Amino acid sequence: MTAKPSAHWVYNETIRLFAAPAEPAFHSEGEMTAIWGRNWGVDNDVGRLRAVMVHRPGPEMDVVDPSQRIAATGSFGNVEHGWYFQSESVPDFDEMRAQHDALVAALRAEDVEVFEVRGVTDGRLKSCYTRDPFVMVKGGAIVSRMGARIRRGEVLAITRTLAELGIPILRTLSGTALFEGGSFAWIDAKTVVVGCGIRVNREAARQIGEVLATQGVELLAIDLPGHDIHIDGQFLMVDRDLALIDQDRLPYSFLEVLKEKGIRTIEISPADNRAIINSLAVAPGRLIMPEGGTNETLDKLAAAGVTWTTIAYEKMMLNGGGIHCSTMPLIRDPV
Repeated sequence: MTAKPSAHWVYNETIRLFAAPAEPAFHSEGEMTAIWGRNWGVDNDVGRLRAVMVHRPGPEMDVVDPSQRIAATGSFGNVEHGWYFQSESVPDFDEMRAQHDALVAALRAEDVEVFEVRGVTDGRLKSCYTRDPFVMVKGGAIVSRMGARIRRGEVLAITRTLAELGIPILRTLSGTALFEGGSFAWIDAKTVVVGCGIRVNREAARQIGEVLATQGVELLAIDLPGHDIHIDGQFLMVDRDLALIDQDRLPYSFLEVLKEKGIRTIEISPADNRAIINSLAVAPGRLIMPEGGTNETLDKLAAAGVTWTTIAYEKMMLNGGGIHCSTMPLIRDPV
């Protein structure tokens, strides 16, 4: 007569039979699709853009009071309450919204799925710049800890929106980390650069690097000059091996890294509207860019095979950011 297996044996055998393997990794396409419904994440800045997060300026803009001008900075704000509008003039906010609508239309014309941040409140007037409260890597998001008082609370709406969309949150920066996503850029699928300065510190770079290391990605931390806040004012990948740069505002050592990696560069003209570098790649060699580029720069881009759609964005830029700032890619094709 065969002995009946012990309860202990049955338990162990059941656990063994139904164990989930470590491979493939969390961020693999099969795992993402099976568990999270879509292959969320990016590992580059130029692959075909499939989904993006934006925020249309809303009632939070009402915190801006044109009577509260700061003479020393030539802009508007209230230090006690922590809001500022860094422009010589306050635009009609309906004009800002119209230009944001034009950006969304341009994205949809490129077959990009557009998602909106939900639940923005409390005068968070910078929320239209969705590049900063989080970044996407393979398999999900890293949520920022913002470096400006007016922006610190934006991550609550972002976190709730990510959860509602079913996007995994791989890390929320904590402790003394300071970070905004405009200072994060993919060079290639194995290399990220983070620009450190007044809005981003080395502790944030360390925490982000921990996440990237699990995916075999190297993080380069460089120092931005002066009070520059984000690297996307100096560096933009526009094709697999081509970057638009403001050479005078990047460390020589970083320029050498680009050469070592075979990245060709096009330097913007000193006469350019500097927002030209704050464009968005929607596919390799394909951009959405603001008006204001000089023929000198545009001719170089065209000679390199880059094409683009141009939209008016000067009203949106009065709030302190451009097209790149206004978009956070959620899904890109690999390149």
